[in-house]
Amino acid sequence: MTASLNRRAFLGTAAAGLATATLPRRALAATAPLTMQAAWINDAEFTGYFLGLDQGYYAEAGLELEYLPGGPDVIPESTLIAGRADLALTTPDTTIKAIVEQGAPFRIIGAQYQKNPIGIVSLAKAPIREPKDLIGKTLAVPPVNVISVEAMLKMNGIEPGQVNIVPYAYDPTPLVKGEIDASLDFTTNVPFTIQQAGEEASSFLLYDFGYTIYNDTVVVTEAVLNEKRDLLVAWLAASRKAWAENLADPTVWPPKFADSHFMGTGRSIENEVYFNTAQKPLIDCPEGCFALTEDGIEKCLSALGEVGIVGSAEMFDTSLLAEI
Repeated sequence: MTASLNRRAFLGTAAAGLATATLPRRALAATAPLTMQAAWINDAEFTGYFLGLDQGYYAEAGLELEYLPGGPDVIPESTLIAGRADLALTTPDTTIKAIVEQGAPFRIIGAQYQKNPIGIVSLAKAPIREPKDLIGKTLAVPPVNVISVEAMLKMNGIEPGQVNIVPYAYDPTPLVKGEIDASLDFTTNVPFTIQQAGEEASSFLLYDFGYTIYNDTVVVTEAVLNEKRDLLVAWLAASRKAWAENLADPTVWPPKFADSHFMGTGRSIENEVYFNTAQKPLIDCPEGCFALTEDGIEKCLSALGEVGIVGSAEMFDTSLLAEI
């Protein structure tokens, strides 16, 4: 999962392409097709959707859902622009930057992660528990994320020069070997990898120290929003139901997908259970999965403003969630 930070490099490529809910029933007897583009390869980040497919929740909602896995060469926003998917999971920085700089006709209609899982990971025997602990230390950061880390440091009164930031290649081995003090990574997954290497990890979220952005935002084009609104509402309702069931006990569902959705990924089911459990508090929301609250949107836009991405509340459409 750590390599999924590559998705955030969307703009350079995309310019070439430019709580259980009651499921709404469609009047049509047959199901209607809808295509979803995931943000990464099949792992626990998408367990709720696998559950919805396997339990028939999308079919019950009148949908024939086609699920497209992501990967290092898949840019979700480009898939939308090309018309290969009706909705996609994205990072809000790439999506909003595309709207602002390229005039991309996107609207955000939900957010899977209320708190972005990206954070600072260190070893428990030499823990980095908060930003000030980074002063004088070596922090490995993927190049595309340096600006976000520097914004978080600035928010906490730390000059970038006080931290030795070096490139990161999505591999925790240098951290385990003590060659660096910390890395920027997905806190939902990398600590498990470190644990398998014989060490214990310590971590904190950038979100908890000012960089308050969503992740896996649900994005559609304005055309799809206008033409398939009822299908999108049905998808949100079915997905919310599936995620609520999955997170009720995060240990239950990953083993059920060992020979299907998770087969061939090279990752253990124990890893997926760890991931699914770790992501629960980042997805849970009193208003239900995918919630876009006024406060959450404001926090997301404020944090993006710190890295020079100036969006607006009009880029979010909360009316579909209101129909569930």
